[in-house]
Amino acid sequence: MPINIEIKAHCRDLNKIREILKSHKADFKGVDHQIDTYFHSKNGRLKLREGNIENNLIHYEREDKQGCKESQFSLYKTETESGLKNILEKALGKKCVVEKDREIYFIENVKFHLDTVKNLGTFIEIEASNKDHNLTKDKLQEQSNFYIKLLQINAKDFISESYSDLLQQNSLFSQILIEE
Repeated sequence: MPINIEIKAHCRDLNKIREILKSHKADFKGVDHQIDTYFHSKNGRLKLREGNIENNLIHYEREDKQGCKESQFSLYKTETESGLKNILEKALGKKCVVEKDREIYFIENVKFHLDTVKNLGTFIEIEASNKDHNLTKDKLQEQSNFYIKLLQINAKDFISESYSDLLQQNSLFSQILIEE
């Protein structure tokens, strides 16, 4: 099973990150409008990603901790309008929907996401993956640390949760305020 070493952080200046990536000859793949539907899962997280660039059923397991974290994942390429979402909703139940615009960049095996997430804000994600490369976990960690430093990501901006967790927390908080 492939692994990622990844970080996610709040980002106040996406333009600065873009410029640094461009100056390091990052390969820009485009902007993907993505809708991630999360389903109830006994182990890890299961989501269906629907976008104009990426369309996958994704299962992943990852610790919720700040900073660099390891995730193990499985991807299954899907077709748009396949009916899979309806089947998963009926079988497992929908947990949460995350809508975002994602700029996708690559430098070798490292993927960068500049995300604008509806109702949450702007974020950067770095994913160093051994999926198509024969790299050790230590090498992936080294790459992640290099790009954290290069992109000047402050440790206080790291977040441990997934976007789905943050949206659910915001929803719960809003509901408590309404009830009071």
